[in-house]
Amino acid sequence: MNTQTVSLHFLCLFLLLHLIDSLDTLVPNNPMKDGDVLVSQARKFALGFFSPGNSSLRYVGIWYFGQPERTVVWVANREKPVNDTSGVLAFDHYGNLVIRENNGSLPIWSTNVSSMTSNNSATAQLLDSGNLVLNHDLSKVVIWQSFDYPTDTFLPSMKLGLDRRTGLNRFVTSWKSKDDPAPGSCSYRLEPTGYPEVFLYKDGAPYWRGGPVTVRVLKTAYGFIYSNSTIVINAEEVTEMYGIVDASVISRIVVHESGSVKHFIWHDEEQRWTEFLYYPKEQCDYYGKCGSNGNCGANNADQLDCTCLPGFEPKSPGDWYLRDGSGGCKRRQGVSLCQSGEGFVKVKQLKLPDTSTVHVDMNLSLKECEQECLRDCNCTAYSSANESMGEYGCLKWYGDLVDARAFSDAGQNLYVRVDAIDLARYRKRSTLVKKVMAATVSVSVLVLLLLGCLVYCLLLNRKRDRRGRNHLFSVTTSSTYIDQIPGLKDLNSKGRRKTDVPVFDFGSVAAATSNFSSANELGQGGFGSVYKGVMNDGTEIAVKRLSKYSGQGNEEFKNEVMLIAKLQHRNLVKILGCCIQEDENC
Repeated sequence: MNTQTVSLHFLCLFLLLHLIDSLDTLVPNNPMKDGDVLVSQARKFALGFFSPGNSSLRYVGIWYFGQPERTVVWVANREKPVNDTSGVLAFDHYGNLVIRENNGSLPIWSTNVSSMTSNNSATAQLLDSGNLVLNHDLSKVVIWQSFDYPTDTFLPSMKLGLDRRTGLNRFVTSWKSKDDPAPGSCSYRLEPTGYPEVFLYKDGAPYWRGGPVTVRVLKTAYGFIYSNSTIVINAEEVTEMYGIVDASVISRIVVHESGSVKHFIWHDEEQRWTEFLYYPKEQCDYYGKCGSNGNCGANNADQLDCTCLPGFEPKSPGDWYLRDGSGGCKRRQGVSLCQSGEGFVKVKQLKLPDTSTVHVDMNLSLKECEQECLRDCNCTAYSSANESMGEYGCLKWYGDLVDARAFSDAGQNLYVRVDAIDLARYRKRSTLVKKVMAATVSVSVLVLLLLGCLVYCLLLNRKRDRRGRNHLFSVTTSSTYIDQIPGLKDLNSKGRRKTDVPVFDFGSVAAATSNFSSANELGQGGFGSVYKGVMNDGTEIAVKRLSKYSGQGNEEFKNEVMLIAKLQHRNLVKILGCCIQEDENC
């Protein structure tokens, strides 16, 4: 009995471990019914049957695991739903993964891999990237993957673009609506021709263009996220793939049925998706808003500002005046652009015109590119392939320039072919602008220098004045001593009157006048005699010493000092200070 119990426990443990080990994998002879769920190893994604929105139809899809609301990133049978909950996901006898309903013999969806030979030769595994892969059981080679057949969501590590070997072109297509995951009217594609770039199409026509793919740095309200968009162009593929440096960040790009590409980031603390980037969002984002050979430069999301590229003029001036630039621009009549002194005018900071039809030569420098374009009379414009990594590679446009857009702090330089007259005019304008800028800079520098010199001189004079006063008068009067002198209420705490007349030591004045020697007496004045004196640094001064018997009190003396301090006349000497010490005033 005990032996049977132990064996039963081991059997249950074995089955439990087998179940846990196979949660992310579907194997032959073990179909997945509606209600069953596959969960990736790190519990990031789940696969199973679901009903979108208000629909009751059933689809097999992949969604983020453990989020409050189901966010579906891939749908298998998006065009052929199961009508009820009888659906089954299983392997057929060829080894393909299929969806059947009501135990029907014909599948409504299949991986349709023609190289499969046995139903026991493959397994299906849901990866933590959100990719469902069909592996050959013996060689472990991936023979099919959901990433090759995306629906409306572009995930990190997923490739978009063309596989030249198989002809498979991967692109993202919107749902018809939130209740119907069937292909909608909008698609997000990497165009492999010319110089590859991403496009958003609506109803089959270009709706928004991302420009040539380069490394982009994205920032959210929760910190920096470095998103690298990488493009591969070789004999085997023309593809784009984006990746997030921080593996903890959950990111997805969705093509919405309304006609927009939205980039979402999952905010774990708030348990919600945050939309921090979307296109198109400004008037100039819409494809060809200013027509052929026009340049769109919107100041804000609602304002449209169309101009013609150098050498072109509006096709319909009336519409252009009414701010409708969709008609675009044309060459002026009678211009000669072939071996007649023509050249190129540089237009700065542009989203380059549509590059899907350009001629590309990655072996040419920018200077060599100019020479090549100049020799070919049909070459409309040229640019470098990627200025962010140095001016290398040559792009040459032939015919109209479509969907150029101006930026204030980004973009590349485009060199547009113009005739000799326009070339001379633009060169003259450029020279004039440079001269004005140089003159402006020179005047600004000169004004700054003059202001600096003026401030320096004022500070220097003030410093000298203070230093001179300190040398002339050794001010030692303390606030305690001043308070003992009646009638001096308007002397401040440092011994200075409110009229800013310094108070200095009587001893220094006596020393300067040889103790008021009669030899230094200049004459008699009101209430006292006037003496000449010489300070230690050689400065000559005149001192009026109030007579002890003059009858003038401190109040009269104070008023006289204040009056002289306020008077300014060429025949009056400037008062340098006063002295009040016991019964001595000067």
